[in-house]
Amino acid sequence: MKKLKKAMKHKALLLMALPGTIWLIVFFYIPVLGNVVAFKNFKISEGGFIKSLIDSPWVGFKNFEFLFKSSNAYIITRNTVLYNVTFIVLNLIVAVIFAVILSQLRSKRSIKVIQTSMLLPYFLSWVIINFFVNSFLNPEKGLFNAIITGNGGEAISWYNEPKYWPFIIIFMGVWKGIGYNSIIYFASIMGIDPTYYEAAEVDGASKWQQIIHVTIPQLIPLMTVLTILAVGNIFRADFGLFYQLPRESGALFDVTNVLDTYIFRGLMKSGDIGMASAAGLYQSVVGCILVVVTNLIARKYDENSALF
Repeated sequence: MKKLKKAMKHKALLLMALPGTIWLIVFFYIPVLGNVVAFKNFKISEGGFIKSLIDSPWVGFKNFEFLFKSSNAYIITRNTVLYNVTFIVLNLIVAVIFAVILSQLRSKRSIKVIQTSMLLPYFLSWVIINFFVNSFLNPEKGLFNAIITGNGGEAISWYNEPKYWPFIIIFMGVWKGIGYNSIIYFASIMGIDPTYYEAAEVDGASKWQQIIHVTIPQLIPLMTVLTILAVGNIFRADFGLFYQLPRESGALFDVTNVLDTYIFRGLMKSGDIGMASAAGLYQSVVGCILVVVTNLIARKYDENSALF
């Protein structure tokens, strides 16, 4: 009763939080129950989803065999993990560097122009970026081949040469997200107490020394938290990046096929919803475990940098 009375004192705040709570329950917690599809041979029947779910027979972990017994299991797992590890490292480094550079600018107009320019790619669909990239890589009319042949070289069939695509995918992934990823770091830098910099200047620290000994240490807790969250998605890939950009070229599957694209192609061929659900559940469970483990490691070294 005491807790209820205390809660009623803040009823205005509770009412404000109510719509968000309802949204979270309806669109997150209730759909989580649908993960039971991963353990059933799901067949759509008359009577709607619930009736179909009840009537579908249990198959246990058979749906998970699609991932683990596939001949491509190693390739898609390797690609997914290595690309995501690379993105985690590069996005962190590039975003922090970009945020630090912006923080050193004195013209507010320049900051706004640069931020807007760098943020624009984040809002572009991979479908649009696909056509943009194709204007450079098109074997016949692409800009790169025009430059190569204009200098006496031989045109490259970009969409049939796997050796170039790890670099293309990594570059485009970092390019698209740099503006968005740097916003949080830039805001955090702007929130650092100016007295730290004033004290550093009194001690004779240069701008570079202020960045190394003041800015970066202040950003470490935020960098740690965002890295922990990113590790949770290490078994998930940006579907548009890996599906749209290579244009479904079979010659590139060894370096562009990841869990998400593999699941999508399998679903399109077999129509097995249970298999797709099992793959999604596998990604979520592994991601949750990785977040908890990474957080425990971070807590061991610095409790203030841990997520929980």
